[in-house]
Amino acid sequence: MRLKRLTLAMTAAVVSIALSGCSIGLGTAGGLTKSGTLAGPIEGVELADASFSVGSKNFTEQILLGKMAVILLKSAGAEVKDLTNIPGSAAAREAQLAGQVELSWEYTGTAWLTYLNNAKPIPDERKQYIATRDADLRENNLVWLPPTPMNDTYTMAISAESAKKYGITKLSEMSKVPPAERTFCVEAEFTNRPDGLKGMLETYGMPLGSPKGIPRSNLRTLQTGAIYDATARGRCTFGEVFTTDGRIEALDLTALEDDRSFFPKYNASMVVRGEVLEKHPQIAELFEPLSAALTNEVISGLNAEVDVEGRDPAEVAWDYLRQEGFVR
Repeated sequence: MRLKRLTLAMTAAVVSIALSGCSIGLGTAGGLTKSGTLAGPIEGVELADASFSVGSKNFTEQILLGKMAVILLKSAGAEVKDLTNIPGSAAAREAQLAGQVELSWEYTGTAWLTYLNNAKPIPDERKQYIATRDADLRENNLVWLPPTPMNDTYTMAISAESAKKYGITKLSEMSKVPPAERTFCVEAEFTNRPDGLKGMLETYGMPLGSPKGIPRSNLRTLQTGAIYDATARGRCTFGEVFTTDGRIEALDLTALEDDRSFFPKYNASMVVRGEVLEKHPQIAELFEPLSAALTNEVISGLNAEVDVEGRDPAEVAWDYLRQEGFVR
């Protein structure tokens, strides 16, 4: 689902697909995106006579964030080209580097590891943001505005029944589960990533392939969406999840704390092309209050409204901005 770390070697092929078949070349989440009048901390921000293109990747959280950006910019008086729902991280990144997309939300870990080709994440999320911000500005003239508190990273989740049975809340406590019952539902990609299953298990003292760790026969490979349901139904004790996914709460799963900080940080930031922000510095003023409000709890609830309740992302984005006093 969230190809956060596609190698840039795939970029050309992916973008070629994304750009084919229409004049502008990029898709959109479609539908009418509302606009109103800016209010609260962003009241008075003016972008009349300006025009922008806003992109996003093609999974729920990204479309939600992209729609929020479209609504705020339109409500500030700008003309907005809605290019949300671009298929894949690599295509979305290439579109922004090429100038087709001028603003988009991005994750620190994704940029640091995949786009900027660093081998290891930085454990401290503030230091990770600063390093990513500085490198992307220096190398690509992309400006990272202040990040959100939300951190959409990986972890393992267990069902309510397993939580009660084993009484664990942290990844370091997985070793309390008897080896035969240490079963995992994961994506195929997760088993091969340097920051994926193998490294996580070694960090937590249960090496993959070891009888005293995790026998390979204990692994079940599934599609991302199926993992949540399979974990809730007890088909596996541990399921790979994303920490801001609304299905965690909806299915009464417990996301285990990464108490040895193995997984990278994935705080989101609004990323703007440098020449665009230089011409319209009000963009920073427009997005900083929203970024500060987007906690894991907030975005998980919004994701659930789309993935669990079946609501339209543009409507969820509009309702949230109204309820929080950003627009009226």
